[in-house]
Amino acid sequence: MSCNDTPLEQMVGAILTSPKYRAISRDLVRRLCAQELAKGVRPAVAIKATKAKLHQVAGAYIDRRSDYNRWLEELADARASGCEDRFREACARAMGCHASSRERLPYLAEMFACVLADVGPIGTVLDLACGLNPLAIPWMQLGPTTQYLAYDVYHDLVEFLNGFMRLAGVRGQAAVRDVLSVLPNEQADVAFVMKSMPCLERQDGSAPARILDELRASRLVVSYPARTLGGRNKGMAENYEARLMALVTERRFAVRRFRFPGEVVFLLSR
Repeated sequence: MSCNDTPLEQMVGAILTSPKYRAISRDLVRRLCAQELAKGVRPAVAIKATKAKLHQVAGAYIDRRSDYNRWLEELADARASGCEDRFREACARAMGCHASSRERLPYLAEMFACVLADVGPIGTVLDLACGLNPLAIPWMQLGPTTQYLAYDVYHDLVEFLNGFMRLAGVRGQAAVRDVLSVLPNEQADVAFVMKSMPCLERQDGSAPARILDELRASRLVVSYPARTLGGRNKGMAENYEARLMALVTERRFAVRRFRFPGEVVFLLSR
């Protein structure tokens, strides 16, 4: 951080020195800092508010003690064994360290079998704010030529996911991106937005409409949590469904709804 940096860049630099956030996307931190500064508050207040929002939208969902190197070693050993079940078990152990994917493990196979059953050949997949969802690729029954493009805000997570894709023989890559700063521009057959829409909407109220309007995907798989991280059911699924339906009705999507124990999933087709 230079003494010639603007107040905004000084704030960004200060936040990125924190062990909790040093691996996070600089673009995300900059965008949230700018939102707080625009309120006219002092930099110290803006930094505190930005850290709180970062925890809310990203930090609460993944254990930052995640041992990505060990996971890659376990995945490599499982792949070398030639046993597909062992490889899936290694994927599931890793997914257990992410709040969103951990809740999904009991119905993982059923969910992708139901949601993707009638989608047809899939050439390209986008996965926005992906977390560890790419580790579910072995359950998705994608073709060998399917391209999988995943985006998240953590550098170390993205590096791990790229290592996983190489081991799994997946065409594609993971990249660090704040998708509200720059939405993916690739044409895709399917785009996953799994349990992340509420977090994106908390950052920018126009995010759901922008994603539906601007994402170049023939089908979107959008899911919402049915309960809080603490396990409470507050009518969340019904509330999220009503808000999504208001958006998709205006845009003439064909909609299929799937209900699972931890989330409600919508397949939106243009």
